[in-house]
Amino acid sequence: MLAGVDHVQLAAPPGSEDRLRAYYTEVLGMTEIPKPPVLAARGGCWFAAGPVRLHLGIEEDFHPARKAHPGLRVDGIEAYASRLRERGAKVVWDDALPGHHRFYSEDPVGNRLEFLEPHGPERHTPRRVGR
Repeated sequence: MLAGVDHVQLAAPPGSEDRLRAYYTEVLGMTEIPKPPVLAARGGCWFAAGPVRLHLGIEEDFHPARKAHPGLRVDGIEAYASRLRERGAKVVWDDALPGHHRFYSEDPVGNRLEFLEPHGPERHTPRRVGR
């Protein structure tokens, strides 16, 4: 039985690690976590914020996905969107998901990122599928 998501892996082009580090730490406020040495030799970088883990892996023929993306829950989404804009990141609001405030942005290599905050009765209730 699935117990949770350990991490989400996104791809990035060779040589983009410095730009990724700046974005994920300075713009998003995440912390870089060390990769095991055997994996560090492949390039890329890993980041964490609370229980959220994002791994950026190097892909030689990288093309950012146009639709695929992680959906990242945020507390205080208005302030978080302001933080991103103040640091030069694009923020595109989308009100199409009932019960949520959300916006999209992208990292410096074009990976799409969704940020959302539930409102109303769903706010603190995890959603269960099945059962």
